[in-house]
Amino acid sequence: MNRRQVLKGSIAATASLVVSGNNLEAMTTPKNEIDIKGKVNHSACRWCYKDIPLEKLADQAKAIGLKSIELLNPDEWDVMIKRGLTCAISNGSSLGITKGFNDVQYHDQLRADYEKLIPRAADKGIGQVICFSGNRGTISDKTGLEHCAKGLDKLVKLGEKYKVKIVMELLNSKVDHKDYMCDHTAWGAALVDKIGSPNFKLLYDIYHMQIMEGDVIATIRKYKDYISHYHTGGVPGRNEINDTQELNYKAIMAAIVATGFQGFVAQEFIPTRKDAIASLKEGIKICDV
Repeated sequence: MNRRQVLKGSIAATASLVVSGNNLEAMTTPKNEIDIKGKVNHSACRWCYKDIPLEKLADQAKAIGLKSIELLNPDEWDVMIKRGLTCAISNGSSLGITKGFNDVQYHDQLRADYEKLIPRAADKGIGQVICFSGNRGTISDKTGLEHCAKGLDKLVKLGEKYKVKIVMELLNSKVDHKDYMCDHTAWGAALVDKIGSPNFKLLYDIYHMQIMEGDVIATIRKYKDYISHYHTGGVPGRNEINDTQELNYKAIMAAIVATGFQGFVAQEFIPTRKDAIASLKEGIKICDV
């Protein structure tokens, strides 16, 4: 291409922009890299992309069309908020997964942590915080359920006041979290019923529950009113959710959408590709039914 051809092309391009302001707006307004259908609110879990600086991950997530990066600490929330994103569910107590509400020796610390966290979350528009049952140890499931209900009671009432949900995650105790108590949907649902508040719900992790009980779509349909958040992950291995694993995520997502679910679905698989964002894009495309 010579100088005259470049100039000619530039004049033509300028003329085409002048013809319509709508054309100019279309060319200057950034679009999502994926044509998101809008039926699913997409999120991703921070820990799966720990090698990517949070600011960069947030920018890339927004470009793809995600609305959230989650499982963040309070000092990380503003990174999302400044970019017009949210943290769909925040990290909870520093006690973590194994030391939870099923053991009364941790109740004082858990209450202190969540009493501090819930108002902060509300102030930033963060609508959900995660919690865990803890490991069984010598505690029976029946006793553990009673302990959880007792420990969560005042905190759930605080959540009601601030319009923040406390959400307990269902995890597998076969492979990843040996001895974890909230490892079946029915147990989690029984706890939701016992607490009896719209501000206490379950995080249904599809990966974990496929390992523990299978029958994912039927379970989602049965317990749809108990679930306020979903996580993905390929089985086995918790890697990409494409055809390298056993779950049909398009069918699962269609079932979730059919229940009328309005919350977030977060990608929580560990990318095996060197380009982790390429794997994230693929996961969003699969789940955007």
